Order: sequence, then C-alpha cells, then structure tokens
Amino acid sequence: MLTATTLSPNLNKLFEKVHRIKSIDKGRFLFEEGNTADELYIIQSGKFQISKMVPDGRELTIRMCSAGELVGELSLFSQASQHILNARASESGTVAVIQKDKLEAEIEKDNGLALELVKWLSLQHRKSQTRFRDLVLHGKKGALYSTLIRMVNSFGVKTEDGLKIDVSLTNQELANFCGTSREVVNRLLSDLRKSNIISIDKGFITVHALNRLKREIDCENCPVEICNIE
Repeated sequence: MLTATTLSPNLNKLFEKVHRIKSIDKGRFLFEEGNTADELYIIQSGKFQISKMVPDGRELTIRMCSAGELVGELSLFSQASQHILNARASESGTVAVIQKDKLEAEIEKDNGLALELVKWLSLQHRKSQTRFRDLVLHGKKGALYSTLIRMVNSFGVKTEDGLKIDVSLTNQELANFCGTSREVVNRLLSDLRKSNIISIDKGFITVHALNRLKREIDCENCPVEICNIE
C-alpha cells in the first residue's frame, strides 16, 4: 500500500501511474551508472544516497533522499538514455516505480503535472548549482561546512546544546559529500570540535555555532528548500 508523501497535489497524481513497489535492502543499488534510465521512483521508506563515481575512484555524494522524494534521471520524450548517477540504499526501504512511457503519456494529457515536473527539475538543478558553487569557491573546508549546514536544514533537531543532525554519519560518508578524503574530513572535524563549534557522539553531530559555519563560507542564506541535502 502506498504511503502519504510530501509531494505536491499535482505530483501526487504520479501514484496513479505506479507500476509496482520495489524493496531495496541496505547497501544495494536502486540504479547504477550505465543502467538504462527508463523509470522514475517515489521513495516510500528508507534513505537513499545519490552519488557519482569520479575517475580517480572517489565517490561524490550528491543527495540523500528519504520518503516523499522523487529520484531518477528524466530524459522525457527522447530516446532511452543511461543513468549517469548511482542510487544506493543507506537504509533498507521501498520505492514506487513509474515507467517512463506511462509518465510521458500522462504528461501529454495533463498540463498541471507537466508544470509540476518542470518545477521539480528546476529545483534539483538549483540545488546542484549551489552545492557545486560551494565546492569550487570555498575548497575542502567550505565543502564540509556547507554539507553540515545542509544536513542541519534537512535533519536538524533542536536540543539544549544546539542543533543535532539526526542521521548517523561516518567520516567517510561526510568525505563523499565533500568530494575529498576521509583524512581531510578527520582533520577539519577535529578543528571544529576544538573550537566548540560542533560535538560528535556515536556518529551523531551536534552543531553548536551554526552562524560561525555560515560566516566561514559567506552564506547567502538561500531558502531551505534549496539549501538542504535532499
């Protein structure tokens, strides 16, 4: 049975075109680079990391997606294309699968749905632009600080000590988000801890001084719908 999502009312119409429900175990791929991109997915449960392998073997994590998110690479009204990204389950979950040809047929009939999909694609593009901006303009330190800010916006829970990122992350996973090595992230996190900007307990990071992180990267205070990790 399909669960409620955070999709807009028009995008909720996608549920009418669901072909099947697919279960994905933790660590398994929903899709991989090179696979034929002929489906769109609505996450029902679990968490999925969208990533790209770079030539030197490193993994760059683009997004972390959870229930209510659309994932997949849409090449609508064109010949079948291939995935250029990977989607791997960081938590076991389920997705609703929509076939590309059925989605195209629905878009031809429903201008409202077409507009909502354009808005969604535009938002994803803006998110990617701001993330790569931070990577290019502010280097490794800025990439980590930006990632922490986005994690707070997506998963932050207010506590007496600050904002706890309610997702357990290894230093290697953080490094993947930053496009750098675990050793670099280890050093940067150590510096942040010494400065009492963050603390870490069993993989959970609490940010005590969010504004200090923002100042370091000349934060433009983008809307939360753009400045997040999802």
